Amino acid sequence: MSSPTPSPRLLDGIRSPADVKALAPEQLPVLAREIRDELIAVTAKNGGHIGPNLGVVELTLALHRVFTTPEDQLVFDVAHQGYVHKLLTGRGGDFFGKLRKSGGASGFLYRAESKHDAFGAGHAGTALSAALGMATARDLRGSHEHVVAVCGDAAFTCGITLEALNNVVSSTKRLIVILNDNEWSIAKNVGAIARYLNRLSTSETYNKLHHDVEAFFKSFPTGVEMNRVYMKWKRETKDFFVESSLFEKFGLRYLGPVDGHNLDALVKNLEFAKHCDVPVLIHVLTKKGKGLEAALAYPEKFHGAGPYDPVSGEHNKSAAGTPPNYQDVFGAAITRFAKQNPKVIGITGAMPSGTGLSHLAKEVPQQFFDVGIAEEHAVLFAAGLATKGFRPVCAIYSTFLQRAYDPIIHDVALQNLPVTFCMDRAGLSPNDGPTHHGLFDIAYLRGVPNITGMQPKDEDELVDMLHTALQLPGPAFIRYPRGAGTGAKLKPQPATLTVGQAELLREGSNIMIWALGPMVQEAQKIATRLAAEEGLSVGIVNARFYKPLDRTLLLGQAACLPLLVTLEDHVAAGGFGSAVLEALQEADCPTPVERIGWPDRFVEHGSSVDVLRAAYGLSTDDLVRRIKDRYRRLGAAPVEAEA
Repeated sequence: MSSPTPSPRLLDGIRSPADVKALAPEQLPVLAREIRDELIAVTAKNGGHIGPNLGVVELTLALHRVFTTPEDQLVFDVAHQGYVHKLLTGRGGDFFGKLRKSGGASGFLYRAESKHDAFGAGHAGTALSAALGMATARDLRGSHEHVVAVCGDAAFTCGITLEALNNVVSSTKRLIVILNDNEWSIAKNVGAIARYLNRLSTSETYNKLHHDVEAFFKSFPTGVEMNRVYMKWKRETKDFFVESSLFEKFGLRYLGPVDGHNLDALVKNLEFAKHCDVPVLIHVLTKKGKGLEAALAYPEKFHGAGPYDPVSGEHNKSAAGTPPNYQDVFGAAITRFAKQNPKVIGITGAMPSGTGLSHLAKEVPQQFFDVGIAEEHAVLFAAGLATKGFRPVCAIYSTFLQRAYDPIIHDVALQNLPVTFCMDRAGLSPNDGPTHHGLFDIAYLRGVPNITGMQPKDEDELVDMLHTALQLPGPAFIRYPRGAGTGAKLKPQPATLTVGQAELLREGSNIMIWALGPMVQEAQKIATRLAAEEGLSVGIVNARFYKPLDRTLLLGQAACLPLLVTLEDHVAAGGFGSAVLEALQEADCPTPVERIGWPDRFVEHGSSVDVLRAAYGLSTDDLVRRIKDRYRRLGAAPVEAEA
């Protein structure tokens, strides 16, 4: 007896938002379940931001029932919760099945990927400003499309979101803001805004009064006109009967809180907001990770997860013997130093586990501060601590530190304050793509006076650098890559490094490779290959410092070698190789330099670092060939390679 043919999934018939609109209301819960099943199946295999996306399934369905993209614009803050939007806008099937992999869907919204992605993002706090710009542009040109900003509650800890909120009513009369309140960013939200939203969503008295009066005004057939009367009444009663929310004090009409998993309630509130002639904020309560028990139980762990077992929720274990991640080596080291010195303070911007500072938070909580998604504030906060004799350490991803560039210059470097910056994810973050690659920090920091910039070749050197930085009189920046280290054994006691002194690892008489950070290992492979294939004597220097450079060693080698090569996990433009060229030019040294780094373009997401390196001509084979060709063009004769 043959088994029954399974019923086709509704999801397989969704090719565009029009297909969502065509469904009967009773079919939507079925589609929601199918979407959650697809999200879990794909992210269990590929990893991804599973928790945030499970929480916005009904909300995204409701948005596409009420609005029509791409004519109407949906702007998602961070855009890591856009997987459902992708599935409803023609990007399902195999393309979504390769999410975050080469040739598949990006893990964030990306304008080049679809006309339905109104605005790309990867950092928090951008949606409200961008949406306000779009709405103002619409008003100026006289069109009538709707603009909706979907903001997580954590976005309201970003200064840029509050700046936009301050400008809404002075810029437009028609804007819809969705406040997706799940009480989490990556970690549990912190600060006064989080406490306020919690009170707003849980106060029975406030909600009953607010909803009863609101229902009275909504009951009139001329809803838009009565909305004006309601707003005027609230202003004139000055909160005596119904307290205004914080958002109404900024001039936005507040609706909610609304159950973010009740499709009927969501659609009704969105339809009402669609016809309002004042800016509207709908406060939506969602459960991060809804539909996956493990994600509900461990929301921080499942915010951005690696591959996992969809039944047990257990993450795929690393192979036996895999070295610890750099972030955990850093976390253990700062905890150790903080125990020894009560002046050492760890600061993060909503990333305690991602940066490794969760170790410090657990063991020395009085020396740990999570300031929320507020990188500018984190840097200024650290500067203030430093003026009082403390040794603050800001642990912020390289790509996120870009947001605090002015405080770095104006408040830390200009005053030469001893703040240490530990920059995880320096280099590629392959699955996350261009918003998360840390490929620009050397260039944006190298020209700033008073700083010390460094990168370790391994875990032990990372600890040495942190130990050294905590003794310096001014700002220090330590960059290191995402993921596992090299397996280097840590010394019992860290060494204090001489600032600006490189480490000569291998002598060479034909070529000298100056490598920074993880590229030291790549240099060792290249040197071995060039010796075996071409008989070239290739030396290796672990540069350690990109500012200041070891000019003594560099100029000494340049005076007697036909070719120098620089290797860095950073864009070539303005990076470590550029610093080497500048040093040679200032010394009137004509020695040729082959600079190797990432090209002058934004690198897309890919399955792995190796896949992306191969795609950009930066594999080991490519680099061996490139250096070999450059050496041949110089016409220099090889000498016998050293054993």
